[in-house]
Amino acid sequence: MNKRQILLVLLIIGTAFWGISYSITKMAIGNYSPSTFLFYRFLMAVMVLTVIFWKYVRNTNLESIKTGAVLAVPMFLGIHLQTVGLKYTDASQCSFIAGLCVIIIPFIKLTVYKTSPPLKIWMAALTALSGLFIIAVKDKFTINLGDLYTIAGAFAFAVYLISVEKHSAAKNLLTSIVPMFAFCALFTFILALTDQNADWFPERNTFWLGVIYCALFSTAYMYTISNISQRYLSAERVAVIYLFEPIFGAIAAFFILGENLSLRLLLGGSLIFAATLISEVNLKNSNYKLGSKKTS
Repeated sequence: MNKRQILLVLLIIGTAFWGISYSITKMAIGNYSPSTFLFYRFLMAVMVLTVIFWKYVRNTNLESIKTGAVLAVPMFLGIHLQTVGLKYTDASQCSFIAGLCVIIIPFIKLTVYKTSPPLKIWMAALTALSGLFIIAVKDKFTINLGDLYTIAGAFAFAVYLISVEKHSAAKNLLTSIVPMFAFCALFTFILALTDQNADWFPERNTFWLGVIYCALFSTAYMYTISNISQRYLSAERVAVIYLFEPIFGAIAAFFILGENLSLRLLLGGSLIFAATLISEVNLKNSNYKLGSKKTS
C-alpha cells in the first residue's frame, strides 16, 4: 500500500471513531453543559498531542500559532454546533446530517475560489444530498432544532476542511495541530464561563469516560490524521470519505442508545454509501487541490 492508500484506511478507521462518538457524546452530556464537555475534551487532546508531537511543539513559532488560530475557529464552531444539536435530535440522525459538508464544499469552492471539482464529485455530492434529505426532512417538510444546529455545524466543518487544504498545500501543519486544539479549548472555556448552568465537576462517570474517548479518538487521532491526509487528498474527497461516519454512527446508536434503524435511515444511508463509491471511481485521475490537479 502506498502512503495515500494507508491514509485512506486510517481515515475510514477514524470515521468509525467519529460515528461512535455521537452516541457516546449524547450519553455523556445528558443534562450537562456541552461547553464544559468540549472544554475538557479539547484540553485533554492538547495534553496528549503535546506529548506525541513534542518535537513539533518545541519548534512552535508565531506563524504556526496564527495558522492554528485560523483553523481553530471553524473547527470549534463545527464541533460545538453539532454537539449542541445532539441535545435535540437522535445521534444517528445527527451523524447523517453532519455529512452535508460533502455538498457544501464544492459549492464554496465554486463561489469563493471560482474552481469546480471533477464531475464525479458533483455526482457523489448530489447523491449524498438526496440521502441526507430522505433522513433529515420529516413529515410536512419540517426540520427540528437539532437538525438546524447540525446543518450549521456542517457548514463550519466545510470551511475547516477547505482551510486545512489551503494551508497544507503550502506548509506542514503538524506544528499547528497543538495550537489549533489549544485555541479550541480556550474558545470552549470562554463559552462555558458564560453558561450559568455549567457544571465544572460532573459526578457521572459517563461524562468523564465520554471526554476521554472523544479527546483521544475523535479529536487527537482523527483530526491529526485528517490534517496529514489533506497534503495528499482534496477537501472534497476527504469529505466524501467522512460519509462512512454516519454508517458507523447509525450502527452505534442502535447498539448503544437503542435508537431505531428506520427504513428512512437505511434508504438515506444507502444513498450516502453509494456516493462514497461514486467518488472513488478512477481515483488517480481526479485528485484536485483548490482548483489544480495533484497526482499521487
